[in-house]
Amino acid sequence: MARHQKQSNDKGAALLRTLAQPYRRHARRAMFSSVLSRLLWLPQAGALAVFLGGLLAEGHDTALWPIAAFAALGVARALLDGLTDLEVQLQADRVVGATRQDRLAQEVRRTKDVTRPGEGSAALAALLGPKLDLMRSYLTRYAPARARVVILPPVILLLSATMSWAVALVLLVAGPLIPVFMALIGMAARDASRKQMDEIGSMNDLLLERLMALVDIRLLGATDRVTDGFETEVGNLRDRTMAVLRIAFLSSTVLELFAALGVAMVAVYVGFSLLGEIGFGAYGTPLSPVEGIFLLLIAPDYFQPLRDLAAAWHDRAAALAVADELADRHAPTEDSRILGRGAAAHPTDVPLRLVTCGLRQVLPNGRILRFPDLQIGAGETLALTGVSGVGKSTLLALLAGLESPHHGAIEVDGALLDDATADAWRARLGWMPQFPVFPDSPLRDFLTGGAAEPDRTRLDDALRLSDATGILKRLPDGLDTRPGETGGGLSGGEARRLGLARAFYTRPALVLADEPTADLDRTTASLITESLMLLAQSGTAILCATHDPELAARLDREIQLGDAP
Repeated sequence: MARHQKQSNDKGAALLRTLAQPYRRHARRAMFSSVLSRLLWLPQAGALAVFLGGLLAEGHDTALWPIAAFAALGVARALLDGLTDLEVQLQADRVVGATRQDRLAQEVRRTKDVTRPGEGSAALAALLGPKLDLMRSYLTRYAPARARVVILPPVILLLSATMSWAVALVLLVAGPLIPVFMALIGMAARDASRKQMDEIGSMNDLLLERLMALVDIRLLGATDRVTDGFETEVGNLRDRTMAVLRIAFLSSTVLELFAALGVAMVAVYVGFSLLGEIGFGAYGTPLSPVEGIFLLLIAPDYFQPLRDLAAAWHDRAAALAVADELADRHAPTEDSRILGRGAAAHPTDVPLRLVTCGLRQVLPNGRILRFPDLQIGAGETLALTGVSGVGKSTLLALLAGLESPHHGAIEVDGALLDDATADAWRARLGWMPQFPVFPDSPLRDFLTGGAAEPDRTRLDDALRLSDATGILKRLPDGLDTRPGETGGGLSGGEARRLGLARAFYTRPALVLADEPTADLDRTTASLITESLMLLAQSGTAILCATHDPELAARLDREIQLGDAP
């Protein structure tokens, strides 16, 4: 268990370094300007101590040069702080933006929804949204704070030692205790943050699953059981969050306790020394008012870098928890990703020719699907039949380049279907899934394939041929309606007829239809079948995966899956 935790920690830390590596120059400039800004406080405090010491001295020397120096150094520090903020924000924006873009590009190439725990779409949305943004605080605060801790306390300690060994001894004793306790608390903080992040992802996945099954939950009368389950999960998330907060408050209390004791002891020593009650701790002569004021001014800054690092330490724990999740998240392999490069492509006028040879696909459970060789050309129609689970939908996905075949080859228009040809091939396809999915755009864009200036006559013909004209008439906004991802307000048959209308308008070379008549009444199924036949007569090839014997009988050929050697 401990070894697994250490490996996870190392993996997350290594990923953080890798993500930030291209932007290291921003981090270096931020660390330099941050340290220099804090170092300028020392001469600034010296100028203020000289001015205040002059007021306490006999004759009341009120020279204005210390005030001028104090103001000039203050302006310089403000400029350096502004530079620090600019550099760290640039670094954080670029790291988070690049990471989110890269991960999204990786996720959209997955062949199918991930079913492993914590890798659902809701967990992914939480990871690439609010969780990834947690890395900003780490990127903007941790590196400058760490640089200040390395340089400022030793400098202040040495400077204090030149004036009073007693003050230096107080700082030397109080300071190192803070990092020791912070390290001990930090290990617990990271573990608690990781558990909280996991709980957030699981909660999002659970919520999405329950929302998708809301109708079934109500029909089964399981509302109370689901509510009780949510209460349990919310309670677990609350406990994880409170655990993180308890550790944060504990670490802050430890830090402030030692810092307050250290500053208080310095103040007591300096006060009694200036009053003449203490005669030790300095070198030969008692502390002067200027030295005493200077030590009082810089003592809090000895602990301030430690305070900053303590705050940033919790940011680091959260960032490492996110990095661990990023590192652990399953990445698509060569055999489990969508083919293509995501480039825009235009359909060609090359006559359709689709050929498969020796296709074999290995499922995640190890089962091997074997597919017969097939060939289809322009205007031809083909039915894929067979019992459920035999691989009809998988074969359609392979033919569309949505999965990579483990064995065998697919040729499209005389070229092997691979990353170089998949984008252009999909530009020639029409896709009719069993459960239609609509983009977040008006139906006009969906039906016309996003055409900037759609042909209204062609669109009307497409709606007529697919028997979808009446569907638009009853929708409140007509072509401007946004049905939502699952086609809210549309029945299954209506959604499929709109998909056919899109095919009639765009005229793809091949339509891949997955159970186009499933779960439909006989009348609606007949309308879908007739529309497919009309589409085939226009020159579009039709390849249907179906259990419908009537639809299969209307197509030119039928291939029954499950019989391949």
